Amino acid sequence: MILQIISAFFATFFFAILFNVSKKELGYCGLVGSLGWLIYLFIFKWTDSVIFSNFISALSISIISRILAKLRKMPITIFLIPGIIPLVPGAGMYKTMYAVLNQNFKEAAFYGAQTFEIAGAIAIAIIFISSFDTLSHKKTK
Repeated sequence: MILQIISAFFATFFFAILFNVSKKELGYCGLVGSLGWLIYLFIFKWTDSVIFSNFISALSISIISRILAKLRKMPITIFLIPGIIPLVPGAGMYKTMYAVLNQNFKEAAFYGAQTFEIAGAIAIAIIFISSFDTLSHKKTK
């Protein structure tokens, strides 16, 4: 478990480098990704649901990114986009295509549907948190 969290930190850290994130923010980006993965692991262990775990983890990443963006006076995308990387269902996409190539269409449908559900859960979580910020701006104007 600790190795997974460390791996999530470095995956997020190096992805942030690819996105040309400022050197001062790289550690924070890695922290967001590793905390998101830690939350994913705990929720998955508790519920055994991949989709729900991704949803809660993406919610957490969105909240942490929003807080860091305000504290560090940076755009939220600097923390959010690299932070989401450990949750992206790349293995599900790979398994879907592998099953299609092997003409195992039942397995391909399962992995394909699960991949879309995970991607949808991540997107909904991000939109959900960003809508709160939009509502708070409208009330203060």
